[in-house]
Order: sequence, then C-alpha cells, then structure tokens
Amino acid sequence: MIIKSKPDVLSSEITDPAVFKKRRQIIKAASLALGTTIAPPFLLNQVAHAGQKLSNVEATDYTLDPDDILSTREQVTTYNNFYELGTGKGDPVKNAAQLKTDPWSVTVDGACDAPGEYTLEDILKPHTIEERIYRMRCVEAWSMVIPWNGFPLGDLLKRFKPQSSAKYVRFETIYDPDNLLAQRRPILEWPYIEGLRMDEAMNPLTLMAVGVFGEEMPNQNGAPLRLVVPWKYGFKSIKSIVKITFQEDQPTSSWTRAAPREYGFYSNVNPEVDHPRWSQAKERRLDKNSNEGITSLFTKKRETLMFNGYAEQVAHMYDDMDLAKFY
Repeated sequence: MIIKSKPDVLSSEITDPAVFKKRRQIIKAASLALGTTIAPPFLLNQVAHAGQKLSNVEATDYTLDPDDILSTREQVTTYNNFYELGTGKGDPVKNAAQLKTDPWSVTVDGACDAPGEYTLEDILKPHTIEERIYRMRCVEAWSMVIPWNGFPLGDLLKRFKPQSSAKYVRFETIYDPDNLLAQRRPILEWPYIEGLRMDEAMNPLTLMAVGVFGEEMPNQNGAPLRLVVPWKYGFKSIKSIVKITFQEDQPTSSWTRAAPREYGFYSNVNPEVDHPRWSQAKERRLDKNSNEGITSLFTKKRETLMFNGYAEQVAHMYDDMDLAKFY
C-alpha cells in the first residue's frame, strides 16, 4: 500500500479563504457563460455533486472475512445517526440539504507547530484515497459492513507537527443552527465534540473518510470529512469536522458529557461490558440478506467480537487498562 504524503505544511501551502472562495465563484461564472458544467476540484460542493465518483481510489488490504457481506448502498446512506440532521434514523437523508459544505475549512490549533485554517483542498491534496471495508457497530446493537474511502488520519495529523505535550486530539463538528435546524434544540450540547488518545488517532486503522462506495461522501454520512474508528462504537466517528485541536488533557466527548454513566471516553466495542440499559454481547448485521432491508427485526443476531474484530491491530494499546472501568 503506497501512501503519498508531505512531511510538513508550509504557510505558503495554506490557501487564503477569500482567494479560494473567489476562485470558486469564477469557476461557476465561467460554467454559466459557456453553457457547460465545469467540475470543481476533488470533493468540493457536496450538495451539487452528491454521488460523484472518486477518480483516485486505490484498493487496500483492509478487507474482512469472506463471510462479511457488504451492507447495501441504500442502508448505508439512508439509515444513519447524525443528530444535527435529526434524531430519527431516516432524518439525516431527508434533511441532508441543510448541511452546507461549500466552502469548507478546518481550523487546527493547540499543541502543534503548524496551526492554521486549512481549506478542504489543503487537507486533501497530498493524499491518495484508499478503499477500506470496515465493520461499523452502533451502540444500539446493529452493525454494517461499509466500504469507506479516505486516508490514514495519522498521515494528516503529522502534517500539523504535534508537540510532545499533545496526548489527545479533539475534534469538533460544524455548528450552524441557521441551517441545521436540530441544533436549535438542546438534544446535545452543541457543537458535537469527540476525541481520541494520540496513539489511537495515529493507529493505521483510523481513517479520515471522504467518501463511500467509491463516491463522494453524502451529507447524511458526514460530508465532507468524517472519522472512521472501526474498533469503537459508531458515535466516536465524528462527522462534518471543522476543527482539530491537539491537547494535553483528555477532551470530554459530547455523549460522555450528556450521559457519563452510559458513554465513556474510550467507547471500545467490548461484548463483556453491558450498556446500562442493554446487553452488547450480540449484534444484528444489516446486510443485503436482511429481511425487509434496513429495519428488519428478524435478521439473525451474531456474537459481538472484542474490539469489533480488530483486536490483533489495537488490543496492545489497552494492555494495562481495566476495560470495564475505562469503557
């Protein structure tokens, strides 16, 4: 697997947001004048180009056992948790147009030597996009097998030169109550916050995802940038990221803040530790064989695997931890 990356980020590489926005306006104006459609740079304008094929995706070895059948595109893109777009599983796709992704930028700050505001183009340009087929499990005891497209989070974080004092990385999602109507309600404390320990963030399994099924990331799945942390429950994979902060202290995740007894910081898939309100020992796989598609309660349950089946790659990070205490 070949990963193209730059070791550093120079100030000259950071596009001035005003220039970037003006350039996009010129492109759009030229398109109208010529009566043609000029495609924007890779992965810009998610709403107008939803479903656009990614042109530079490389297959990787991050695949699963032959018995793991892919969930369907319909399931992956219409059965979602994204509370900024509503609390029902079908709300995110219904309200997807509320998420405005053009222009997009990510603020990087904290204990790093290359802080700044980076446009989406700045974030994407050094990276080769990989396809990775991962199990993703929701705490409600259903799971999917999804072919995500993205690049290792660690490759991105290295570009910002984390300092030795950075023990954790904190992520923040978009806060836009003018458009994201659910953010006008106190469902959670907005904006949505998640965090990883630095070794977790740098683990090769951790993905900064920009697409799915070889296409640009749909809004309802967290466009244009979302995490995928496959050995943890799905809510750790924060969507629509606008801020990355390197810090010494452990960040407080949104779900931990809302219900600390139920949602710990680590949130590793652990069938030996029950959620306070239900067992996590079994899961229902939503795959193409699920009766009546997405919402079937008749699909046979299966045993939940420790670390969601990725123990070989990640268990060593928790050797000295009581995983019932650090849940």
